[in-house]
Amino acid sequence: MKNDILARWRANFLAGLAIVLPGVISIALLVWVFRNVANITDTLLIFLPRTWTHNNQGEGPMFWYWSLMALVVALFLICAVGLLARYYFGKRIIEGVDTALLRIPLLNKVYGTMKQVNDAFSTSSKTSFRTVVLVEYPRTGVHSIGFITSEHLGEAQTKLGGKTVCVFIPTTPNPTSGFLILVPEDKVTKLEMSVAEGIKYIISLGSISPVYAPALPSDTKSPPAEATHCGP
Repeated sequence: MKNDILARWRANFLAGLAIVLPGVISIALLVWVFRNVANITDTLLIFLPRTWTHNNQGEGPMFWYWSLMALVVALFLICAVGLLARYYFGKRIIEGVDTALLRIPLLNKVYGTMKQVNDAFSTSSKTSFRTVVLVEYPRTGVHSIGFITSEHLGEAQTKLGGKTVCVFIPTTPNPTSGFLILVPEDKVTKLEMSVAEGIKYIISLGSISPVYAPALPSDTKSPPAEATHCGP
């Protein structure tokens, strides 16, 4: 009887954990992102007295609702910059700011690098991080899912000889870290799944596989119907 009760309790606990865990992880992730973003956006309310926005008469941390207000202000400013960039006058201002930042020693190295990375992964890029591939990694016969990040390698491609692509191999279940490898193009197997499906596949440890319906050969034809002869 005691073993039966323990078995039922464990089964109920595992069933409840499977239901509750995704929600708990999602909420915890949102809180973590909000706190890290708030460390930056909270500075937008620097013009307000700390006695208004912080605990303990300005000595403690910022109240959560003021952090939320700072985040809203940041979103508004980003939208305003995006709107400004659509007009000629706004584009000229942004170009002037870029030029000024690129002329500041030390800062220009960091800003220039971040701008190049941002441009590489922007929606205007046609090849960067748009294709999910299979490559033999970490050894022959073992395949890993990766993403093509660049097909223009310059010096590396010239010295390696032949067409080579950059492939990012993310780790699982955290796809924000991983490895960058250079692979000959003929050793890369391109997949039809989208980048979002590929990331979901990695995060789920391979348990969520995208639905795939192989295309039928174009020369496949239905068998001709048998001719019938009507006679007397």
